[in-house]
Amino acid sequence: MLSNFTYVIIMTVMVLLSAYFSATETAFSSLNRTRLKTMADKGNQRAALACRLSERYDKLISTILIGNNIVNITMASLGTILFVRLCGDIGATVSTVVVTVVVLIFGEISPKSIAKDCPERFAMFSAPLLNALIWLLTPLNFVFSRWKELLSRVLKSKSDTKMSQEELLMLVTEVQQDGSIDKDEGELLRNAIEFAEQKAGDILTHRMDLAAVPADASKSELARMFSQSKFSRILVYENNIDNVVGVVHQKDFYTGAGITEREIREIVSPVAYVMQGEKISALMRRLQKGKTHVAVVLDEYGGTCGIVTMEDILEELVGEIWDEHDEISEMFCRADEHIYRVNGSAALDDVSGFFGIKIDSKMLSLSGWVMQQLGKPPVTGDSFDYGKLQVTVKAVERHKASELEIKIKQ
Repeated sequence: MLSNFTYVIIMTVMVLLSAYFSATETAFSSLNRTRLKTMADKGNQRAALACRLSERYDKLISTILIGNNIVNITMASLGTILFVRLCGDIGATVSTVVVTVVVLIFGEISPKSIAKDCPERFAMFSAPLLNALIWLLTPLNFVFSRWKELLSRVLKSKSDTKMSQEELLMLVTEVQQDGSIDKDEGELLRNAIEFAEQKAGDILTHRMDLAAVPADASKSELARMFSQSKFSRILVYENNIDNVVGVVHQKDFYTGAGITEREIREIVSPVAYVMQGEKISALMRRLQKGKTHVAVVLDEYGGTCGIVTMEDILEELVGEIWDEHDEISEMFCRADEHIYRVNGSAALDDVSGFFGIKIDSKMLSLSGWVMQQLGKPPVTGDSFDYGKLQVTVKAVERHKASELEIKIKQ
C-alpha cells in the first residue's frame, strides 16, 4: 500500500500535468500563426514543430483533452483514497472540495492566464512533448476523428474557415489598436482589402469632367486644351464624346522644337474599353498588359460614361496622388458655427460621415444626390431639408451643383 506522502507526490505531478494540458490548449487556440511561421522561416525548429501541430488542430485538441481528463480523473481518485484514509467518512466530501479548488486554481485558471499572455512561447515549449503524446494516443485519436465525422454527417455541419472582408477589416483594426502597425499602414491595408471589390464605375471621372477634342481639331485647339486643363493626356473622339478613339500624350504633341509637325491622328495612342462593372484589379492588369494608361468606361448602350486612369486605380490603394498642376480644394469649409461650404464633387459617403447622418441613396457624389432630391437640374438658390440638414445650392456649373451650403439645424 502506498504511503500518504506518495499519494501527495503523485497528485502534485497530476496537477502539474493538468496545468500543462490546460495551458497548451489555450496557447494553441490563441497563438498568432503568422508570427509563428515567421520564426519558423528564420530557422526556429520548435516554431516549425508548433506550426505543424497547429495545422493538425483536431488531433492536437483531442490529445490535449484526453490527457487532461486522464490526469484530472486520476487525481480525483487518488484524492478520494487519501482523504478517506485521513478523514474517515467525510473524506470523499473533503476530497471533492480540495481537489476542485486545487484543479481550478493551479490546473486551469493560473496556467491558462499565463499561456494567454505568451501563447507562441508556450506553444513552442510544449510542442515536443505534445508531439510525442499525439503519436502515443494515435489509436484513440483515430476513434475520435471517425466519431467527429459521423457527428458532422448527422448534424450536416460544414466548417467555413474562409475569412470575410469584414473580418479582415476588423483584424486590421485590432492589429492597429495593438500598436503593431501605425495609422498609415492600417489605411493602406484597408485600401488593399477593399481594392478587390471596387469597380470601374465606382472611381471613374464622369464624362462631364473630361478634357477631349474631336479628331479633326486643329493643333492650336489641342494646345489650348492642354494649357487650360493642365492634363498630360487629352482624349480624342470621332463625331461625339461617345466615340472616343484614343488619347494624345503631351510628350508626343510637344517636341524639342515646339509643337510636333505630325498630324493629330498620327500621334493618337489607343485606350482600353471596359464596362462599369469591371473590377479595378482586373482593369489594372489589362492596362498593364496593353501598355496604356487610360480606360474608357462604357454604359450599357456603348456610350462613354467616363474614364479611369492608372492613377485613379493607384489612388484607391495609396490615397490621393497630387502633382504640381493639381489644384487643392477643400471639400468641407466651415463658414459659421453650424454652416459649411461643401464642394459638389464630394463623395456622398464622405458627406454622410462628416455630418453623422445616414443618406439613403445610390448616388456617388453630393451633386448627384442634390439633383435627385430636387428632381431637376439645380439652379443657384435651390434649397431643401434632409433630416437635420438644410442644403442650399450656391453655385452651378454645367447643370450640376458645384458648391453647396449645408446648415446643421438646431
